[in-house]
Amino acid sequence: MTVTDPIADMLTRIRNANAGMKESVEMPASRMKVEIARLLKEEGYILDYAIMRGESYDNIVLDLKYGESKQKVISGLKRISKPGCRVYARKDNIPRVLGGLGISILSTSRGLMTGRQAEKDGIGGEVVCFIW
Repeated sequence: MTVTDPIADMLTRIRNANAGMKESVEMPASRMKVEIARLLKEEGYILDYAIMRGESYDNIVLDLKYGESKQKVISGLKRISKPGCRVYARKDNIPRVLGGLGISILSTSRGLMTGRQAEKDGIGGEVVCFIW
C-alpha cells in the first residue's frame, strides 16, 4: 500500500496541466490546497480558483495563467517538506527561491504564507514548497 502526498499530487497536477498548456486543472479540495491556491492567486501565478461542491467531496479548479505569447507564468514547482522528511526554517533562515524571483510557501503557526510574509512577520515554520 502506498501513501500519497496530497500536496505533491496538487503540484504535479499543476505542473502537468501547465506543460500541456491547459486553461484549468481540477483536483480534490482540502483546506491546505485552498490556501495554496489563495497564495498562488495573490502572488499572480494563477488567474483564479473556485471550489466546486460535490456530493461526496469538493473539488478545487485552478485557472492557469499564461503570458501574451503563451509563455508560462509558472516555470517550476517543487515539494520541499515531505511526509517522510519534514523541513523547517527558522525566522532568520527562510529560504529564497531564485534570489527572490520565486516564492516559498511556509506552514506557520498563523497559517500558510509566503516566505517573504513570514520573514516580515518574524516567524518560521515548515517549508511546504517552492514555486518559480
